[in-house]
Amino acid sequence: MTDFERAEAVLTQGGCTVVVCKGAEIRTDTRRGVAPLLAWLDEGADLSGHAAADKVVGKAAAFLYLRLGVTAVYGGVMSRPAYALLTAHGVKTAYGDLVPAIRNRTGDGFCPMETVCLPLADPIVAEQAIRRRLAELIHNAP
Repeated sequence: MTDFERAEAVLTQGGCTVVVCKGAEIRTDTRRGVAPLLAWLDEGADLSGHAAADKVVGKAAAFLYLRLGVTAVYGGVMSRPAYALLTAHGVKTAYGDLVPAIRNRTGDGFCPMETVCLPLADPIVAEQAIRRRLAELIHNAP
């Protein structure tokens, strides 16, 4: 079984929202959205050459996967902009459902992370924009 197949299998078994695999190393997380990816970036994780499987992959997550150095990404749901970004960077990509854009959690609009990343092309600029938008959302939370 390849790392890519193992990551997808672990994700589909349930109990986590994201998985990265490389050889014997398997990391999982249960947080939603981009939180696990930002945490791995913050801890300085080197995920170069890892395969990832994630329940939802929008363009924001795609940018963060590029920053982390993964070489393959499976998304249970993946947005077309995420797919285009990943494949343009040579990342092996697969999905369960391909959608025009990721919806927000209430379903009445687009995901704020997807929205902030749509016009962007640079992963470093995108990470900064994601962090700013996340800080705004936390600050304005009820």
